Amino acid sequence: MLILIDDPGDPRVEPFINVRERDLVGRQGRFLAEGEVVLAAAAGRGLLDALLVDRKRVEGLAPIIARLDPRTPVYAASQPVLDAVVGFHIHRGVLAIGRRPPEAQAAALIAGLPARATVLALFGIGNHDNLGGLFRNAAAFGAGAVLLGADCCDPLYRKSIRVSVGAALTMPFARFAPDDDPIAVLRQAGFEPIALSPSGRERLSDLKPPARAAVLLGAEGPGLPADLMDRARTVSIPMSAGWDSLNVAVAGGIVLHHLTFG
Repeated sequence: MLILIDDPGDPRVEPFINVRERDLVGRQGRFLAEGEVVLAAAAGRGLLDALLVDRKRVEGLAPIIARLDPRTPVYAASQPVLDAVVGFHIHRGVLAIGRRPPEAQAAALIAGLPARATVLALFGIGNHDNLGGLFRNAAAFGAGAVLLGADCCDPLYRKSIRVSVGAALTMPFARFAPDDDPIAVLRQAGFEPIALSPSGRERLSDLKPPARAAVLLGAEGPGLPADLMDRARTVSIPMSAGWDSLNVAVAGGIVLHHLTFG
């Protein structure tokens, strides 16, 4: 359904208007994704409602567009019209609006994972770049799911999706309920909680991957809450003298690599 758009005020592209402003106020159960790589990850999953692209990119995007539901409208506009709709220069020339999938319960999500599985459990991650990087690492190293504390930012925020190169749209995730005890939820499903900390009692290189491992990561600076650390197996990543911490997404990638290939 290729539809040419010449007027930035065309009501058919209303969901794409003023992207940055809507990033702040939300989209009532929808998400916005940008870029060809992200579109390729989302195509065929039944999540996308509409696509807005630079006219010059339509031919090159044809193989990806062919994987969309044929009823999904594809709006094509010149770069000036595209920029006027979005509110800034959208140099990637590709935007998609999609529906958020229903959020799963953490306990139900991890209970259905294979006998050998690794999950990420994140707490206090408020930086969208870090969250997107963690989702990308989780997908790259075969994690079964990402679990989020109530204080984590939104993985389906536009920037998180972009940094994750679409993994936020393909990786199963769930939030712990406000009354959940995350350690109890993990242990009940047979997952061993492994908390990352510079003061961890074990070195990562000495850690033998358990059959079901849950990697706990906290915000840079404050780290994980003490009540979670006290009830988990604590592990550190050895570093050069004078350094005691890593970017949280980097640390998560190192640990997931060890658990997958160590």
